[in-house]
Amino acid sequence: MSTEQVPAEGASHPTAEQAITDRVNNRSERPSSDAFKAFMTSGWAPRPDLGVAPLAVAPYSAARRRALSGSFPGARLVVPAGGLKVRSNDCDYRFRPHSAFAHLTGLGTDREPDAVLVLHPVAAGTGDDGGDHHAVLYVRPLASRDTEEFYADARYGEFWVGARPTLDDVSVETGVEARHVDELRDALAKDVGEGGVSLLLVEGADEDIAALVDAIRAEAGLSDAAQTATSDDALTEAVSELRLVKDAHEIEQMQLAVDTTIAGFAEIVRNLRRASGHRRGERVIETTFDAHARLEGNAVGYETIAAAGAHATTLHYTTNDGAVRQGELVLVDAGVEVDSLYTADVTRTLPVDGEFGEVQRRVYQAVLDAADAAFAVARPGSRFRDLHAAAMEVLAARLEEWGMLPVPAAESLSPEGQQHRRWMVHGTSHHLGMDVHDCAQARREMYMDGVLEPGMVFTIEPGLYFKADDTTVPEEYRGIGVRIEDDVLVTEDGNVNLSAALPRTPDGLEEWMRSVRG
Repeated sequence: MSTEQVPAEGASHPTAEQAITDRVNNRSERPSSDAFKAFMTSGWAPRPDLGVAPLAVAPYSAARRRALSGSFPGARLVVPAGGLKVRSNDCDYRFRPHSAFAHLTGLGTDREPDAVLVLHPVAAGTGDDGGDHHAVLYVRPLASRDTEEFYADARYGEFWVGARPTLDDVSVETGVEARHVDELRDALAKDVGEGGVSLLLVEGADEDIAALVDAIRAEAGLSDAAQTATSDDALTEAVSELRLVKDAHEIEQMQLAVDTTIAGFAEIVRNLRRASGHRRGERVIETTFDAHARLEGNAVGYETIAAAGAHATTLHYTTNDGAVRQGELVLVDAGVEVDSLYTADVTRTLPVDGEFGEVQRRVYQAVLDAADAAFAVARPGSRFRDLHAAAMEVLAARLEEWGMLPVPAAESLSPEGQQHRRWMVHGTSHHLGMDVHDCAQARREMYMDGVLEPGMVFTIEPGLYFKADDTTVPEEYRGIGVRIEDDVLVTEDGNVNLSAALPRTPDGLEEWMRSVRG
């Protein structure tokens, strides 16, 4: 892999001790002669037009910005995309913008590192779409080919990363005025403090922008750390809660993510025989799905769980280096993130040889019944917490029936009991969207205690996990882990299972696996 900017060839080498941070570029050199510069910046044919067009999401993004604007009149709102993150030395991870930035601009995939969306306050009702703010995107645009950036800048140079959009291109795509990121500091500082403008930042998106905002606040005499933290918390909370109810474009993208994920599960089934013949069969499953996600979407929405046998009792098992054996179950928790950055989150527990054993089927059916109980209350007017309560009633009753609970189910379900949670310590649901655990900064009264509304999308994912060394359960249950997870949209009169095309019942799964294998 190539490096970032490198020392000029023929440059003098300092005799003083070289700083640690400067040593990553020691392995190569770039010419610095005037002849090289002149030759590198000449002789290029005209660039082809990138052919940009307005994004389909642009009207929805505008409505989201308008909704956010109404909550913060008079404040300047700063929403960074974030920067590239170092994987090792001078090698970066593939870029993914902060979800709030992507949600409010419509820019997905790997766009735009180091960009910042700013909502500038204007007179009430005179802003974008009659709102209280005017949005500006500060980006690093395409540089001319007669500049050193063209061939020497590994982060932005066209020679390194390809042609970037111009400012006009960004504006056409997003419907937002675009300006050079070099103007950002002055734009953020304007009228802050005595001018009456407050500066609010989405937290956790970009440390460099956070430092810049802190410096501007200090210069303006706004040094009350507690007050500024409260203000930033309010904006961070607001952009998270803005995603609790999905618009029509988001729902379309969620369904696309789920459909693409289901196709990935079919690829897994086609490769189960290969997995069971490999010493790291779990990794065969993982790489099968991850390759599908990269080919058909942007990437995986989170690290794939491919947990065979007793590994399925480890909730967030992502090592995925174990064997996949005939007669066992494999729990696969996976989701494709599509180019718009919306992700699915689906789990199925599959019999490796295509048929459930008696005890495996018994555990699977109990989990399925718990999921169905949660589906029954997933409708407008219910509270989010009701989903979990409904599932737990079923699981507690089944565990009592099997003689595993040390107390009656009713006592276990009480706040003072909860013994049944030994075998399901996680929650039954979480909101889903651009983040696999979406809306994570929302207030408790809007999330766990919130009332379900049409347009909300979340998972329903009960499970039972009997660890191999759990002496409180009969031996035939030990080492069995089952989770069933679907992605659910609340509608006006109930719900829709977005992942219903992937069979859920034991018989349905067995038949589907046979049909996929051929």
